[in-house]
Amino acid sequence: MRSILCALMCLTLLVSRSNSEEVEQVEPEKLARVQIGGRYGFINTKGRYVINPQFDDALWFSEGLARVKIGDKWGFIDSKGAIAINPQFDEVGFWFSEGLARVKIGDKWGFIDSKGAIAINPQFDEVGFWFSEGLAYVKIGDKVGFINTKGRYVINPQFDEAWFWFSEGLARIKIGDKYGFIDTKGAIVINPQFDNVGSWFSEGLAYIKIGDKYGFIDTKGAIVINPQFDNVG
Repeated sequence: MRSILCALMCLTLLVSRSNSEEVEQVEPEKLARVQIGGRYGFINTKGRYVINPQFDDALWFSEGLARVKIGDKWGFIDSKGAIAINPQFDEVGFWFSEGLARVKIGDKWGFIDSKGAIAINPQFDEVGFWFSEGLAYVKIGDKVGFINTKGRYVINPQFDEAWFWFSEGLARIKIGDKYGFIDTKGAIVINPQFDNVGSWFSEGLAYIKIGDKYGFIDTKGAIVINPQFDNVG
């Protein structure tokens, strides 16, 4: 009888340990991409394979999904390695943001949701990597603007260049050969007047270039640090 009870206790401990390891293994934030030969998979923090190397390419997890490549098509897997979105796209974004990921079909870009359904039809020549403050950069022909998560234009394509995301409520834009900044409604907050500007604001400042010297402005466009440097970080 004692031997039977010991056996049952050992079995219970093994099952419990196995289940706890399985839970740890499938937490996306604890997985790391690895490559063996020409195949990609994922390991957990103990170095154990959670998803065996089997994909032609793969990237990290975002919102529970990771992009993978099989042959020449891209799709997404979940944290157990199951195909969540069939590889069917010519290219996909690095990650999901605000529930959407960019995809390319033929030569046009659009967005899918986390179930693989087309959320915004592929119709753009280029799109930003992700949504920022509810907006994503899009390009039609040689002009850029911004759409919301419904695919509707919030800022019509009208700029020669724009950065992919907003920071502190502003995004850099280019008109002609000068740079400035717009707000999330498309209004010009800082007139295009600089030869170059930083991609984003940090601690309320962004770098600017006038001629061959760099300085810094605040979010209202006032020069805070005069252009005097040959380069800035």
